[in-house]
Amino acid sequence: MPEPTKKEENEVLAPAPAPPPEEPNKEKEAGTAPAKEPSKEKEAGPAPAKEPSKEKEAGPAPAKEPSKEKEAGPAPAKEPNKEKEAGTSPGKDEEDASPPGALPPGLGSRALERKDSEWSIGEPPAGEEQDKQNANSQLSTLFVEKPQGGAVKVGENITFIAKVKAEDLLRKPTVKWFKGKWMDLASKAGKHLQLKETFERHSRVYTFEMQIIKAKENYAGNYRCEVTYKDKFDSCSFDLEVHESTGTTPNIDIRSAFKRSGEGQDDAGELDFSGLLKRREVKPQEEQPEVDVWELLKNAKPSEYEKIAFQYGITDLRGMLRRLKRMRRVEKKSAAFARILDPAYQVDKGGRVRFVVELADPKLEVKWYKNGQEIRPSTKYIFEHKGCERIMFINNCVLTDDSEYYVTAGDEKCSTELFVREPPVMVTKQLEDTKAYCGERVELECEVSEDDANVKWFKNGEEIVPGPKSRYHIRVEGKKHILVIDGATKADTAEYSVMTTGGQSSAKLSVDLKPLKILTPLTDQTVNLGKEICLKCEVSENITGKWTKNGLPVQETDHLKIVHKGRIHKLVIANALVEDEGDYVFTPDAYSVTLPAKVHVIDPPKINLDGLGADNTVTVIAGNKLRLEIPISGEPPPKAIWSRADKAIMEGSGRIRAENYPDSTTLVIDIAEKDDSGVYHINLKNEAGEAHASINIKVVDIPDPPVAPNVTDVGDDWCIMTWEPPLYDGGSPILGYFIERKKKQSSRWMRLNFDLCKETTFEPKKMIEGVAYEVRIFAVNAVGISKPSMPSKPFVPLAVTSPPTLLTVDSVTDTTVTMKWRPPDQIGAAGLDGYVLEYCFEGTDDWIVANTELIEKTKFTITGLPTDSRIFVRVKAVNAAGASEPKYYSQPILVKEIIEPPKIRIPRHLKQTYIRRVGEAINLVIPFQGKPRPELIWTKDGAPIDKNQINIRNSETDTIIFIRKAERSHSGKYDLQVKVEKFVETASIDIRVIDRPGPPQLVKIDDVWGENVALSWTPPRDNGNTAITGYTIQKADKKSMEWFTVIEHYHRTNATITELVIGNEYYFRVFAENMCGLSEDATMTKESAVIAKDGKIYKNPVYEDFDFSEAPMFTQPLVNTYAVAGYNATLNCSVRGNPKPKITWMKNKVAIIDDPRYRMFSNQGVCTLEIRKPSPYDGGTYCCKAVNDLGTVEIECKLEVKVVAQ
Repeated sequence: MPEPTKKEENEVLAPAPAPPPEEPNKEKEAGTAPAKEPSKEKEAGPAPAKEPSKEKEAGPAPAKEPSKEKEAGPAPAKEPNKEKEAGTSPGKDEEDASPPGALPPGLGSRALERKDSEWSIGEPPAGEEQDKQNANSQLSTLFVEKPQGGAVKVGENITFIAKVKAEDLLRKPTVKWFKGKWMDLASKAGKHLQLKETFERHSRVYTFEMQIIKAKENYAGNYRCEVTYKDKFDSCSFDLEVHESTGTTPNIDIRSAFKRSGEGQDDAGELDFSGLLKRREVKPQEEQPEVDVWELLKNAKPSEYEKIAFQYGITDLRGMLRRLKRMRRVEKKSAAFARILDPAYQVDKGGRVRFVVELADPKLEVKWYKNGQEIRPSTKYIFEHKGCERIMFINNCVLTDDSEYYVTAGDEKCSTELFVREPPVMVTKQLEDTKAYCGERVELECEVSEDDANVKWFKNGEEIVPGPKSRYHIRVEGKKHILVIDGATKADTAEYSVMTTGGQSSAKLSVDLKPLKILTPLTDQTVNLGKEICLKCEVSENITGKWTKNGLPVQETDHLKIVHKGRIHKLVIANALVEDEGDYVFTPDAYSVTLPAKVHVIDPPKINLDGLGADNTVTVIAGNKLRLEIPISGEPPPKAIWSRADKAIMEGSGRIRAENYPDSTTLVIDIAEKDDSGVYHINLKNEAGEAHASINIKVVDIPDPPVAPNVTDVGDDWCIMTWEPPLYDGGSPILGYFIERKKKQSSRWMRLNFDLCKETTFEPKKMIEGVAYEVRIFAVNAVGISKPSMPSKPFVPLAVTSPPTLLTVDSVTDTTVTMKWRPPDQIGAAGLDGYVLEYCFEGTDDWIVANTELIEKTKFTITGLPTDSRIFVRVKAVNAAGASEPKYYSQPILVKEIIEPPKIRIPRHLKQTYIRRVGEAINLVIPFQGKPRPELIWTKDGAPIDKNQINIRNSETDTIIFIRKAERSHSGKYDLQVKVEKFVETASIDIRVIDRPGPPQLVKIDDVWGENVALSWTPPRDNGNTAITGYTIQKADKKSMEWFTVIEHYHRTNATITELVIGNEYYFRVFAENMCGLSEDATMTKESAVIAKDGKIYKNPVYEDFDFSEAPMFTQPLVNTYAVAGYNATLNCSVRGNPKPKITWMKNKVAIIDDPRYRMFSNQGVCTLEIRKPSPYDGGTYCCKAVNDLGTVEIECKLEVKVVAQ
């Protein structure tokens, strides 16, 4: 780029005072050098005005060569991890590493404070990537709703929303939020910034939100939202305005703002300039010679870089070296631009700025951009073409226009930086020193050069932040700014200062106390106990104060109230106590004056006898020590005198003596005696009065033991005992008695009552029957428990049983009555020895014992009774304790035999035919009634029952018919006849024994057509003694002769078999079925049914049947075997033959038949004989015999059983 002339330089860069030499060095402490030179120079600090051209030559590469910047600069913003590896945060490294020589010298510290007080900055994208993104933004639009600019007040929240349609997207797009041109806000999320994203599945829209919380002034500016998805890109810029912003203080070391924030904190990454104002007095800085650190570095040796960086406070040495490398790059000539934009422009707020480029080819299309967004012509942006010059005017510049601008021509672009300067605010009227008294309202006033300018107030160098609860208020009236302090205190004495962007002023405020006068002092008071104490004073000022008592602070309680009303101070005690006496002092706050007063509380003497009872009697046990303490009160403490019978009891060491204390007086009697009983007097006296009282002292002892108790009655687990009171009660009435008992053989006594027994009788309970016990008693009075009495005579608890139960008449004859009963419900420990049965005739009370000796049975017959007489009967249970209560029969019994007609009670299930299967057992119980014992006759089908086949058992109440294994011959009608004298009762039972039916008689093929065969058959001759319920039909292919069921539970005697295979030949068989199951055999068709193919007649070849007949033959012989006694043994062999041979086992030539010790098996020609737990007797020669129609074969072996010695 050609160097601008001196005139051009002056037009572009207005001179400004250079900052102190330390500023550019400290500005580098925060991070690495950025990729965009002019914009970073603005943020790093003002450049020295003396050599701008020199810095251009050796400084950064021109903006038209972004590719070189990309090669030599730091990693682009899309690679933040590399910067983290180097030890710097991506936002803070670039913001602080720009060289001072790159900033236009016309910009002062104000621009720095405004720009750099924003959040820490992220890396910008490289130039080529930026061009590519800008090009893509014109081709692709991803936003369906773009974030809109807004305004917010300081401390409030604001949310920006962007929406992206996801219909054509396979995955979530990438969205980034930027502040300015390169600050990536993703790393700044924290307490002031939150980023959120949601996805609506129905509308398929992604919503991205950026919420700024408690906005600050430095958050104002231009923001940008970028969205990318694969090769698509879209971006949108918007502005944020923060109202009520305040300026920053000049003459402050700006480099301290660029030091790294604490990592991991809530506000990490913020640039908080208020920290520069806290606890720091504003002092004019001394002018120091300007030092160009970059010139020093360029002329120094590489070994001295670290020393220079340390000397000038540069902490990011790596970023500094990258910046030096980039400053030495060689400029490359542009093919599109004959003259590019200047590196930076500066304009005052509200002014107009002019951007000019000159094209090498006037046909090239030119586009202007601001922060990556194309600028369209408007009243604010005006474009002009003059030959090869392309001019853009920006009218009415505001702070949001402070940004990066670039222009594109073909594939090249050049950029610049616009700095909008706000004119400084000056203090036109200085603050004045002020004096005030405590409590007054103080106003500090100054005037500035502009209306409603931002002004900061400081107290001793610390900024004053007014709030709703603060005593500090700031009032603005045009150019006038007033600091108001309500209720000034001595703590408000300080130096107050006001600062603007262009000046400051300070003044001292002195707050003193007003002189204090005592209008009403405190007075000494003497009050009675319980009366009100009121200490009152009045001073000339309405101030607070503190009360003390005896040098200690007084705290307000429910008992003590402190009242402050205007200039009057009161201390009020509603009910005076002795503890309230003392020296009280009131001390006004902030004054050394004290107001003292003494309070004296008096009280007449009092004697407290509440604990002695109504008659003031004190009882003491003989031999014990009495120490009678009587509480007394009075102020001052009274003097106490004890006396008895007009004789004073002195204080000393006697057996009876007095002891006096401030709050009590005590009478002491050592080893009390009976003669010490009597009335004792107390006299109290002090300056407030006198008091008198009398106390009766009574000496008592324990009573004598009672005499031995008597046991008057004994039960099963209880007894009743009585006794007489003791002869001497110990001087105190007997309160009651304690009773104890023990077993006679034991020495352990057990107390029976825990509450005193007031009577002289007691009933001990819960004793064990048959065990001997003894009892004794204790007398109790107010003094204590007497010694135990002598034990009673031993006694044994026993009880008779409960009465017998269920006494009934069993039978009656003309001379006898038979009774039966059940044993008692409760028998007890004495057991049951027997029963006594008694009777008496009706009309008499003479009970006659029927049994002379006890009977153990529960049935007895009373004999020798006259006929037609009536008797009452009762029975008693007898044990060692005696006879129980009798059990009576409820009504008289007539001694005469009664005839009861017979009655048969046929069970319900026998009222219909009783069906059983062959082999099952039949056991029928038929109850009946009748007296005398009836005669029973059973018949079957009119003939007597054969008792060899059917068992009949009769009892007095029922008859049983039992058949162990039912056979079909047992079926029939059974008649039962019950006869009592001339009365006869009959009943019948039908028994049917059923079995499986026989096979059908004949099965024949009626017709064959297609795939169908018509069958018919006749029912079986034997239906198994029950109805035929159905038939089962099976078919078999002649080739395999495997049978398959075709139809089950079929009720007719003809059927049609369908779906047969053409070309096959079939046989059919039919099973009969009843409720016992299928018949054992089936009837098969004699001829077969051939399912022939249509149109062809196939004649089966004739084959001669092969004769499979074979005489039996053993394929595996028996072998001699040894067995162990007690363990099962088996003999095995295998045989074949056709027809299947019948197997017979023999031992010693004797066939083994139905012997439970042997089990025989035959499976697939393998024959097995199992001998269960053999003994030596089972040893011998065993033979297996196989027989069929073609022959017989035998095979033998020997079995020896050994006994194992134990």
